[in-house]
Amino acid sequence: MSEKAKILIVDDEEKNLKLLEALLVPMGYDVVKARDGNEALVAARDSAPDLVLLDVMMPGINGFEVCMRLKQSEKTRMIPIVIATYLDQKEQRIKGIEAGADDFLTKPFDRTVLTARVRNLLKVKAYHDYMKSHNELLEKEVAERTKQLRETLDELKLANKKVKKSYLDTIYRLSMAAEYRDNETGAHIRRMSLSSAAVAEEMGLPASEVEFILYASPMHDVGKIGIPDRILLKPGKLDAEEWIIMKSHTTIGAGILSGVDSELLQKAEIIALTHHEKYDGSGYPKGLSGDQIPVEGRITAIADVFDALISKRPYKPPFPIDKSIDIIKGGVGKHFDPQVAEAFFKALEKIIKIINSIPDEDSPKDTSEEETMDVR
Repeated sequence: MSEKAKILIVDDEEKNLKLLEALLVPMGYDVVKARDGNEALVAARDSAPDLVLLDVMMPGINGFEVCMRLKQSEKTRMIPIVIATYLDQKEQRIKGIEAGADDFLTKPFDRTVLTARVRNLLKVKAYHDYMKSHNELLEKEVAERTKQLRETLDELKLANKKVKKSYLDTIYRLSMAAEYRDNETGAHIRRMSLSSAAVAEEMGLPASEVEFILYASPMHDVGKIGIPDRILLKPGKLDAEEWIIMKSHTTIGAGILSGVDSELLQKAEIIALTHHEKYDGSGYPKGLSGDQIPVEGRITAIADVFDALISKRPYKPPFPIDKSIDIIKGGVGKHFDPQVAEAFFKALEKIIKIINSIPDEDSPKDTSEEETMDVR
């Protein structure tokens, strides 16, 4: 509202317009005059008055219709309207209320009553204008703060994504310390990590669990750092004593990763210990079977074996993908959990894309060697 309140007076009689103007101007108000309903609607729209004093009995559009139209318009509906008329009948007041009038004045005007009504309604309008302005300011501030918050969240998400990528790269590189001794590049670690996550996702595990498996599975063979080279790099089959030592990489790895509060490293400990357990109980180190094997171990087992089959190892050449798939199928229900195997085959297209995007130096090829599940 401007410094001086603006009042629109509507009456088809010039003397009434002059009378109201003479009463209102000395009180410090600006006055806008309209002589019929149409003129009143235009003036209300264009001049944005703070109050309307409205006659009822006018040619063309009467005061009730003008009042109703002003109250229906979003731009003018909050302007207080006082109906001024010679009529003091009950039915006329009811019609005024139904049209949306805020108050009534009876002609001839009583200066004291007019002054009181005008001041009270202008206070209401001023309060409404204040609240509207205050709300608009709040909405603008909320919008600005929301925009800033979204920008900050986007920046945090980007920073978090970069940190996670750096974290995963670090895990891959540290895990390679053991794998390098097994004549491996980092390709196997990255492939089986991504493949494990793909299987976990296909099984419907929560996103947080899928992410834990992605980050923890690269550490599955960290215990190989404690296995002597003569056993780890032996090109032929291991004898009974050597096999006992080789199998200890699971408990060595679990020991390296144990005793920490980090949930990620706790998952890595589980995977290191159980990724060589078999569904039928014939695996190691504890001979667990079925659901006794943590789901992280069951998932990592199939991803690790499949990638080991297609990879070159000291004791075998790389197998072609088709032959490796057949070997996996032959292990379902024995080596591999059928439910996990089902998810593996559903995710196989994605896993093959992972393999093709992270190749070894030696590509898989046909071999006359005996098909083997000895992936150590």
